Amino acid sequence: MAARLEDLNPNAEIVSKAAARAVNVAAAQGLQGVLKTNLGPRGTLKMLVGGAGQIKLTKDGNVLLHEMQIQHPTACMVARTATAQDDVTGDGTTSTVLLCGELLKQAERYASEGLHPRVITDGFDKARDSAVEFLDTFKIKKDQPEKDRELLTQVANTSLRTKLEPDLADVMTEAIVDAVQCVAEPDTPVDLHMVEIMHMQQQQGCDSRFVNGIVLDHGGRHPDMPKVMENCYIMTCNVTFEYEKTEVQSGFFYSSAEEREKLVESERKWLDERCKAVVDFKRSVCKNGETFIMINQKGIDPLSLDIFAKEGILALRRAKRRNMERLTLACGGVPMNSIEDMTVDMLGYAGKVSEITLGDDKFTFVEDCKIPKSCSIIIKGPNKHTIDQIKDAIRDGLRAVKNTIEDGSVIPGAGAFEIACALHLNNVLKKSVEGRAKLGVEAFAEALLIVPKTLAENSGLDVQDSIIKLQEEREKTNLPIGIDCNSGEPMLPVEEGIFDNFRVKRQSIYLATVLATQLLLVDEVMKAGKQMGKKKEDNTGLDQEDMD
Repeated sequence: MAARLEDLNPNAEIVSKAAARAVNVAAAQGLQGVLKTNLGPRGTLKMLVGGAGQIKLTKDGNVLLHEMQIQHPTACMVARTATAQDDVTGDGTTSTVLLCGELLKQAERYASEGLHPRVITDGFDKARDSAVEFLDTFKIKKDQPEKDRELLTQVANTSLRTKLEPDLADVMTEAIVDAVQCVAEPDTPVDLHMVEIMHMQQQQGCDSRFVNGIVLDHGGRHPDMPKVMENCYIMTCNVTFEYEKTEVQSGFFYSSAEEREKLVESERKWLDERCKAVVDFKRSVCKNGETFIMINQKGIDPLSLDIFAKEGILALRRAKRRNMERLTLACGGVPMNSIEDMTVDMLGYAGKVSEITLGDDKFTFVEDCKIPKSCSIIIKGPNKHTIDQIKDAIRDGLRAVKNTIEDGSVIPGAGAFEIACALHLNNVLKKSVEGRAKLGVEAFAEALLIVPKTLAENSGLDVQDSIIKLQEEREKTNLPIGIDCNSGEPMLPVEEGIFDNFRVKRQSIYLATVLATQLLLVDEVMKAGKQMGKKKEDNTGLDQEDMD
């Protein structure tokens, strides 16, 4: 006779067959219920309160799943899958959770009537492959999308309006498109690390903007250095202008004050010569109305700073390495590693450099670069949670525009794909599939409709009425038909400029189906070593209650 788990571990907690499936479905639907209200431009916000009382307001599914404390193992699996979706494509977290929950819900309807989960999952696999093929035919191809500003603006706006207020979303859309067009190059992947995102706690969110250059989070270290400069030559260097410690352990010995003075003087003379070389170089380069800025990765001592200040040079010391890389990409030029390297063609150029002080913090804006390959987005807001909300939205917007450029195609949004794909599965695939797998295809088609249904529900519309209108309109016209969240009427997303990413939809369909399939095929959940509600006994053999 085969051994059972109870025989091997009498303390194991076991949920099997229908109960195990019900547990998994309930967990996935519970998570779906949490995220459902966030979907779409008219979705609601969630307030996350941390253990120390810190507050975060968000509509972003990825942020919610990362920050929520989820204890149920099945819900954890769904959350991890959805956050993996975000890591790969940058969006579609909420849609993945909704689709996975709905697939399980539809499958449970059939499974509760006695249909074996394996039959349903066979239908799911066929429907998934057919949906991905249909997605390929449904996409709208675009040539050189990085040059099509209108398209990129529409994609960014579609992404941002689901996470921010419309006015703020419009401002940030322009900033995001400017930033991506700045760093995008034909036939190469877009490197979003070249977009520096800085935040300043001041003014309103709508004052956030794009900077055609770099913003450094420190300023000049001398009070007499100029605060605003125009027509600037930028020298990026990695040269020391202070006393350095020797590389080997060594010491200087002197027997009188005069000897010490000579030692200090010789070191100072070495530094003064370095400073003089920079000053002479500046004088030879700068003509009328031109200024000189030195941004150094190493240190500059106070006396050297004083020499530069008297010459009208703005010198920044100890710049971050990542900023040094971006500076040469934004302003041009080549980083210098020694004073002997200085030539005019190694300098960068910026139209304007200005220093701004906010409380104890200083920021240096290097703007109006000629052919920048790196740039910055400044996020402003009156408080921390506004800034966090904008920062999360910008990350998604940047990824959405990047995906559009790399895919070379877009998908009509507003639930248009889900409506069209559900009809395609019911009208075409279902007829070609034989046997009970048809029921799996049917369940998949019904589950796809969760996206337009949720969009309608979050907009305060009649769900059934809206879906029927959309399906009728699609069958009549065979055009991509989406839902207008304001009126509930069918509309053409292509004309309204509502677009989703191709790779986000494809990844979402794959991930949600694979996870739903795996969870459906679970017929036993074991939590080994758990005391199954038994009362603990002490050494005397009495129950705890008897002791009380």
